[in-house]
Amino acid sequence: MSPVKMEVTPETKVAALLDAYPELEDVLIKLAPPFKKLKNPLLRRSVARVASLRQAASAARLPVEDLVNHLRAAVGQAPLTAEGSNDEEYLKDHPEWFDVAKISASVTEGEDDDPDKMTIATLLPLANALGPDEIVELVTSFIPAPGIDILRKKGFEVWSVQGTAEEIRTYVARPRTA
Repeated sequence: MSPVKMEVTPETKVAALLDAYPELEDVLIKLAPPFKKLKNPLLRRSVARVASLRQAASAARLPVEDLVNHLRAAVGQAPLTAEGSNDEEYLKDHPEWFDVAKISASVTEGEDDDPDKMTIATLLPLANALGPDEIVELVTSFIPAPGIDILRKKGFEVWSVQGTAEEIRTYVARPRTA
């Protein structure tokens, strides 16, 4: 058990967690397989600095309290109270702006030649180049929560939906103008 270096909460950034408790890297990766790319130093310096444990939980399709409390237990901290799953923050009802005919590009996780490149790095330039009636589609095996939050902060409309049991489809469009 590690001495308490920092409190582990849903808002803890993944990089800060691993800086304080490096022994949690393998634990986190086992609990959230989409974050196995944390072993790549470049991605660890970028995505891990902005991704919170709440986002990691969404990506892993785990209730945030399960992820946080598992990590807290591993470092000797008492469990937090239950918050429930936060999928509803990312998997929402069909928005009025979505039309399958407007999809102008599609990116699928793992299609890039660089296996260490995060899919969001491919998606961002496509989103920035979208016309007013275009949508870009992202197909992943997990909810790309950090990427969704980045796109929303940039003003994009974002909608994710469960495709097959192993597939999440995320759609990105320019914000609607009044």
